Amino acid sequence: MRICVLHNRDYDVLADDPGREAREDVIRVASALANALETTGATTSILPVGEDALGFVETLRREPPDLVVNLCESLLADSRGEMTVPALLDILGIPYTGSSSLSLGLALHKHKAKELLRARGVPTPDFFLIERVEDVIRAKVPFPAIVKPCREDASAGIDFDAVVTDRHQLARAARAVLRNFRQPALVERFVDGREIYVSILGNRPRRALPLTEIRFGPAFAGRPRIVSYGAKWDTASPEAVDSPALPCVLPPRLEAAVVQTALAAFESLECRDYGRVDIRLSEDEQPYVIDVNPNCDLHPSAGFARAALAGGTDYPALALELVEIALERTHGDTTYRTARSRSARGAVGPNRDLLAGRSGLRVGAHRRRAQAE
Repeated sequence: MRICVLHNRDYDVLADDPGREAREDVIRVASALANALETTGATTSILPVGEDALGFVETLRREPPDLVVNLCESLLADSRGEMTVPALLDILGIPYTGSSSLSLGLALHKHKAKELLRARGVPTPDFFLIERVEDVIRAKVPFPAIVKPCREDASAGIDFDAVVTDRHQLARAARAVLRNFRQPALVERFVDGREIYVSILGNRPRRALPLTEIRFGPAFAGRPRIVSYGAKWDTASPEAVDSPALPCVLPPRLEAAVVQTALAAFESLECRDYGRVDIRLSEDEQPYVIDVNPNCDLHPSAGFARAALAGGTDYPALALELVEIALERTHGDTTYRTARSRSARGAVGPNRDLLAGRSGLRVGAHRRRAQAE
């Protein structure tokens, strides 16, 4: 089994990149996953995507692996490039882990994701999109509200000033997003409650891993209880130290409601394989989806791997399971394992990705085999 770990290496493309730390961290994730997969007997290679944003296409065309572990979160330091990579892999006919281009695009355009959640009856806070500062006067979101870039993840653009209590603060926060990220600002009703992460693994059936919760400590006294960019990436900062993700204990009925809400959100965006749904509980314990994260952080110290470990799956076993889930979805065969060759096929099932293996080169190969028979 030959596996290529594909990741973006674009943290130094822009001189002033507000998401630099998040982009740089993916290099550590790629190394950790490749090492974990090597321990399972797979042959792995790491392919970074840098300033030649499409160079990986020719590399994979020349030597197609059995599977791509897709860790690309951007191209040329632009998060919108994330959804381009799965589309190119589909054209190449190479199976890959994680969500499709459609799901990544929906999740990245947060206002569209929220519209879809609303249409599917999944609770998410009221919101308004600000495309220019003049839109502030028309914003119909109750205060307090939180302002964030509409097309970013990893808490990019979120600090304590992102939580606003009046229109003057709203205008200032929206102006900062428009100026620094050159994209619309999403204004969302701020749910000041417990923040719970639901890590999801598998397709049909999917399962929720043990829940985790952000515990906000003394550094948040008199300040909004949010996971800011600093809390996520500046590990020495007081807000990072005082916002650990710890096991979450809920009454059975509330836990079931949280899990069902997360699974419904995951399904609404047609996410697949793995991901994380971030939820806030209101005062009356209503779960609200505040973010859907397909292809979430897979570093062994990140929340997803820790949730898996809490459920009894160590990191090498998790890495292998992610590979097997993707192969099962692609080949429609629940017995498909890494020892098998790429030519193995099973019956078409509801999870099968019919695009995989359909590039011109492979179609021709199938025809030659059929004629020989």
